[in-house]
Amino acid sequence: MFITTVHAIIAGLLSFTILLQHRASGLSATFGGTGATYVQRRGAEKLLYQSSIWLSVAFFGLAVARWYI
Repeated sequence: MFITTVHAIIAGLLSFTILLQHRASGLSATFGGTGATYVQRRGAEKLLYQSSIWLSVAFFGLAVARWYI
C-alpha cells in the first residue's frame, strides 16, 4: 500500500516535470528543419531536467520493486 502511494506520487511529479520543460527545437524540426542545435540548460530548466531524470529512475526502480513484492 505504501509503495503504491509513493509510486503514484512519483508518477504525478514526473509528469509535471516533463510537461514543464521547454522544447527548444520548435515546429521547424517537425517538417524537416535542421535540428542540429545544441542547447545548454541553465538555472530552473537544468533543475527540471535533472529532476525528471531522477524521478524516472525512481519510478522505474519502484516498478521493479513492486513487481518482486
